[in-house]
Amino acid sequence: MGDLVDSMLDLMRRLPPTHVEENVASLVAMCPDYADDLLGSVDQPLKVMTDRATGKEYLACDYNRDGDSYRSPWSNEYDPPLEDGTVPSPKLRKLEIAANEVFDTYREMYYEGGVSSVFLWDLDDGGFAGVVLLKKVMTPQAPGEPSGAWDSIHVFEAAERGRQAHYKLTSTIMLQMVDRSISTRSSKDEPVKSKVGADKTEQNDAKRDGEATLSGSMTRQTEQDFQLQDQSSHITNTGKMIEEMEIKMRNLLQEVYFGKTRDVVFDLRSLDDLEKARRQRELQKELVGFIKR
Repeated sequence: MGDLVDSMLDLMRRLPPTHVEENVASLVAMCPDYADDLLGSVDQPLKVMTDRATGKEYLACDYNRDGDSYRSPWSNEYDPPLEDGTVPSPKLRKLEIAANEVFDTYREMYYEGGVSSVFLWDLDDGGFAGVVLLKKVMTPQAPGEPSGAWDSIHVFEAAERGRQAHYKLTSTIMLQMVDRSISTRSSKDEPVKSKVGADKTEQNDAKRDGEATLSGSMTRQTEQDFQLQDQSSHITNTGKMIEEMEIKMRNLLQEVYFGKTRDVVFDLRSLDDLEKARRQRELQKELVGFIKR
């Protein structure tokens, strides 16, 4: 069992992250007995669902799934309906409602749109765990505009120790970006000549030619202790940890990953005339020589 699951996870790490949902579905179809193990180990893009009772949107993932149903944080009901679905205790449910309201404000302040959801569940040792989900999708308004999606999954555990609480946080960010501006410029400069009776396959391939796709995921972990005044302090403490972690991970994406990719691309292919740049360097050396004299 373990060897088969490890093999599937190793295969998922080698496949394109843009097709993670299709690849997971294919593996589940081939090995349905290990579906729960695979779904619980592979991070997939969050799905947006609508609560039938309230009409509000919420996010679906493995943490609010029971069988083929997903629990809504707004009505605490499963869709499709499930009679014996797992739900948090009344005390924890009250905290879950307050957390959803707080992180909805957090989402609006940092994302200016998108969808957020918070789910909590009880642990056997007396503590509790939860997950904070955030998703924003950028939909292109024109053929040449870029598109993308940001998915944040923050899983935490809270253990109360007197007037303090110990938190373990595991954060995963999945990012997908597609730049179609190159493809649009290429299609304008080199129009495709279609033959009589030919299908649209050649034209569709030409539209995809020149697209730049960047996708992947990043996971980080941290542990901290905070003072505990009351139950609402859990929201404040986890919110502070998640806010700091998202800022840190975003800076890593921007400075390390995007910055390194940009440096590699510019080292391979310069946008400026290299001969012109060489003459400018020689002129600078001559000016420095005159100044030293």
